[in-house]
Amino acid sequence: TDSEVNIRKKTFTEVQTERLEQAERTVLIKCPQKLNRKKLLQYLSSHGNINSHFFFENRGVHALIEFSEKDSIASLQDAIGIPSAAEHHVVPFKSRLFTFTLKSTVSQAAEETPVHLSPQSHIPVTELIQKLCRADSISSQMYVLLNEYQLTEENIKLRFLACSLVRDFARAYFPDSTVKPFGSSVNTFGKLGCDVDMFLDFHDTRKHAAKMKKGPFEMEYQMKRLPSERLATQKILSVIGDCLDNFGPGCVNVQKILNARCPLVKFSHQPTGFQCDLSVSNSIAIKSSELLYIYGCLDSRVRALVFSVRCWARVHGLTNSVPGTWITNFSLTMMIVFFLQKRSPPIIPTLDQLKELADEKDKHVIGGYDCSFVSDLSKIKPTKNTETLDVLLGDFFEYFGNFDFRKNSINLRKGKEVNKPESSPLYIWNPFEQDLNISKNVNQPQLEKFVAMARESAWILQKEDKTQRMINKEPWGLAALLMPFGKSNPSKMKNRMKGIGSETIRSLLDSLKLNNANSLQKAVGK
Repeated sequence: TDSEVNIRKKTFTEVQTERLEQAERTVLIKCPQKLNRKKLLQYLSSHGNINSHFFFENRGVHALIEFSEKDSIASLQDAIGIPSAAEHHVVPFKSRLFTFTLKSTVSQAAEETPVHLSPQSHIPVTELIQKLCRADSISSQMYVLLNEYQLTEENIKLRFLACSLVRDFARAYFPDSTVKPFGSSVNTFGKLGCDVDMFLDFHDTRKHAAKMKKGPFEMEYQMKRLPSERLATQKILSVIGDCLDNFGPGCVNVQKILNARCPLVKFSHQPTGFQCDLSVSNSIAIKSSELLYIYGCLDSRVRALVFSVRCWARVHGLTNSVPGTWITNFSLTMMIVFFLQKRSPPIIPTLDQLKELADEKDKHVIGGYDCSFVSDLSKIKPTKNTETLDVLLGDFFEYFGNFDFRKNSINLRKGKEVNKPESSPLYIWNPFEQDLNISKNVNQPQLEKFVAMARESAWILQKEDKTQRMINKEPWGLAALLMPFGKSNPSKMKNRMKGIGSETIRSLLDSLKLNNANSLQKAVGK
């Protein structure tokens, strides 16, 4: 659609700024059980014009209401009362989360109207597989998967609202602070249900610099000084974590993890249903989010391939929601980006090429690392590559099934395989902090499991008779790759495993057992 083209061409920062501003004009309402949509919207409109709204289910029906003017919220808040339950004492923090119930005097029982609820989670894999089987090509299967899993417009609004509500707390201490999402919520690669990573930002330095030049004095605030930035971060997060824990409506399971490499506060935000991680401004993480945003916007095949490969990896236990020795989604995404840089002609540019296109305002050096790259998408020439996703998916598995991981590392700046600088089983250069390996956590058995699964998948795609499988009502194409392997013919699998060391096979089997036990536990736990 035309509107989508327009959305896509905005820079990362423009989109962020716009959404943060929208979130400040937004409230979240827990609706009465017998809900009359028209009456609710009619009442709310008496406080001001409503820009957009949607309803969703989360232990009862909720409505997200975005007003045109911020003042409308104050007007609405003036009409809202404090809960009067005798058995509870309340913390009198007035947020933008409200509960509406019908007054007993109103007899509206007959007037209940059904509302459309926006889904906030994706369908289970079993249902997805059935949908995929009805598509007509692997390429269309991949777009079906993308459409089922990607964040919706509504879900993104809810994510920015969660940040905006946390910001209201931070502003009690730091009036100029903002809370912004980063990572999968904003990089175009998030799937429905993923956590919200947010960070607290204090610096709007650029606006300020010009004003400071005026006048005869060097002027600065007197501020508390601490021996390290880390300590300051820990203190700030500790206090805001306590604040959310003690006063935050719907903030539960608040955990302060202040000794981590990147100190953070984890909490569940019940009103929006998100699991949130709050940390303090990390410019490099934002740059990574923006880089992925650019790659995701440049060509629709990028996101389609990333979502499909990530789903495949999750199904086969190659990735895991808990940290460990397996490949992370971020590493996997970087491998896919690298693969697409290496096509002939390339589907997306290397980071060095994006850096060459950068102008003055795109220049960013963070902690001694050069993080400059072009932000304006229209300056990047579209690719001449016309390969289908059918080809790309098969070639991805083929490429990494035969990649020389012992010798080579993956470098997205150059878009080339380069000799490994050290002996980690999988070495992927951090695109910005050039002395770091983003996949340092991955061990040999996990890497070899990935290689084995990639070979198996390449083989299935090459050998399968699509028409026959469709006639037999068997999963084909992408659907066949999302089924557990090794069930149909284990001996075939063994032959393709030749050349993988026996000690690795043993630990591979152990990790398979472990994964089955994990997924069993998860299934039982749900």
